[in-house]
Amino acid sequence: MSIGLVIFLVVLFIVALGLTLYAFKQEEKKMKQYEEQGVTSADELRRSHEYESRSLKSNVLLLILIYVIAIILAVVLFVWYVS
Repeated sequence: MSIGLVIFLVVLFIVALGLTLYAFKQEEKKMKQYEEQGVTSADELRRSHEYESRSLKSNVLLLILIYVIAIILAVVLFVWYVS
């Protein structure tokens, strides 16, 4: 393989990993905010239901988007290199 293609794929992997960690940090920030506000069982139950309903719409969708774009770019570059 071309060294340029390898370098691009490594950079693409690092960007995808960085964006994944960014999404993780956003969730971690929310958890710290909830801890600072104080915890009651009713609050925990409400947050749990909110997380279950919003997680699939925001976090999982964002991660799927990140990795779909990374995979598509990698495949396109590989096909371009082979042809």
